[in-house]
Amino acid sequence: MRSDEVKKGLNRAPHRSLLKSLGITDREMEGPFIGIANSYTNTVPGHFHLNRISEYAAKGVARKGGTAFEFNTIAICDGIAMGHEGMNYSLPSREVIADSIELMVQAHRFDAVIFIPSCDKVVPGMLMAAARINVPSIFITGGAMLAGYWRKGRIDLISVFEALGELREGKLTIDELKRLEDSACPTCGSCSGMFTANTMACLTEAIGMSLPYCGTTPAIDSMKLRIAEESGERIVELLEDQIRPSDIMTPEAFENAVMVDLALGGSTNTTLHLPAIANELDLKFDLSLFDELSRRVPHICDMSPGGPYHMEDLHRAGGIPAVMKELSKYLHLNLPTISGKLVKEIVEEAEIFDRKVIRSTLNPVHKEGGIAILKGNLAPEGAVVKVAGLSSKAMKFAGEAKVFDSEEEAVKAIFSGGIAEGDAVIIRYEGPKGGPGMKEMLSPTSALVGMGLGEEVALITDGRFSGGSRGLCIGHVSPEAAAGGPIAVIKNEDKVEIDVARRILSFKIDNEELEERFKGWTPKPLKANKGYLKRYASQVSSASKGAILNQGGNELAA
Repeated sequence: MRSDEVKKGLNRAPHRSLLKSLGITDREMEGPFIGIANSYTNTVPGHFHLNRISEYAAKGVARKGGTAFEFNTIAICDGIAMGHEGMNYSLPSREVIADSIELMVQAHRFDAVIFIPSCDKVVPGMLMAAARINVPSIFITGGAMLAGYWRKGRIDLISVFEALGELREGKLTIDELKRLEDSACPTCGSCSGMFTANTMACLTEAIGMSLPYCGTTPAIDSMKLRIAEESGERIVELLEDQIRPSDIMTPEAFENAVMVDLALGGSTNTTLHLPAIANELDLKFDLSLFDELSRRVPHICDMSPGGPYHMEDLHRAGGIPAVMKELSKYLHLNLPTISGKLVKEIVEEAEIFDRKVIRSTLNPVHKEGGIAILKGNLAPEGAVVKVAGLSSKAMKFAGEAKVFDSEEEAVKAIFSGGIAEGDAVIIRYEGPKGGPGMKEMLSPTSALVGMGLGEEVALITDGRFSGGSRGLCIGHVSPEAAAGGPIAVIKNEDKVEIDVARRILSFKIDNEELEERFKGWTPKPLKANKGYLKRYASQVSSASKGAILNQGGNELAA
């Protein structure tokens, strides 16, 4: 065992002495050392309860003769960080999370690791760490909060963001906004729709790294504690059998995860996270995979923010096993999972309890999957749109560009009435380098929806969108403005064309004029001139490559 390096032999008497200061007994010293990487914090609703999950996981480890050691990593709440400078730090935190876990696990020579994440960048950051370290691992994702209730209807965090636009339009009073604010987030857990955190929890299960039903079990459901205890037991068995993340997260398993993502209508942020996780395993993962599979796999779950259903509904309808059962004709079924069962066995045991929530592939929400990759002279390397958040009338758009060099400028224009039906709002210099950190644009998208312009206005950015965004929102435009992409030279009143079905994102300009504009273009100085963001901006790759860090060696090309 790896832990023998810190506890076996005469030369390790000092090490054992330190361990005994923690209360570790000689008997516990004999068992395998299991790390518990926990992102508990009382700052973030999705993580507020994770210490309790860790307790139950440790109980499972002890029952199987292992010795659990908990350590923590950081967690950022995208909702709290939204709409101000704090959002610059969200995506970059993914790399810190992965690095911090690598440091702890490798320094202390844990034999295996239980990962307890929740929220947007923590789940992918921990999956990156598991892939990189490649010791036996299991995930217990923290679970979603329940939906709120107001005016006899269900609401969530996005309802509050969108209410700001309604307030501006006089559709809502300040008192009503206060009551909405008080009701939208009634429990701990990750925000209740199919936003980034819950999408990644579902994909963690779909790829085989958590036990069945873990991805959809609500945070406050005692089933989560039972799953935690079972996971603690299971990690010792995975160690005994030497089953590692690289045995589970194969190319075929990534394809399964993408197909589940498309069927759920999940967050566009998965187009950043899945390639980054695959990169840690030295697996090729091209953005085109989303588009290729989206042509075949239908969108079958009408989840918030685009639809009426929340995570609790999906769980009661049968969870991810039920979704995979409905998708079984598309999936790779003879794949292992950390549960010890093949995907095929999990699917065979699953039941679909509610056909309104998990629709048949013959009666889908959309005939194609929930994410599309657009290309054209505005996005030569690609851009991402969440089809699951669109109606049929928004699949085509033609309008004039209104160009902003930051999210803040665009939000100011939206709330001052400077955006009208038919405008193509361009927000640039918000990409991985230019932001830096590729800010989410939930504030402008929610404002437009609240004002009734969600599908009358196109919003196009080299930044990204929250999993809670809906409407005609196109993000991840690559190359970004800071890297000299064409989005850097688009001008006000340029004609913009979007055709989602044909996968086109372009603006009307001939090659000669485009060349002339680039001759007169000079890069803007990077916004970060010190600290972590300066280092991040100097190393980060394109969004089309997963916004991974170029450090020499294991990463995809910039």
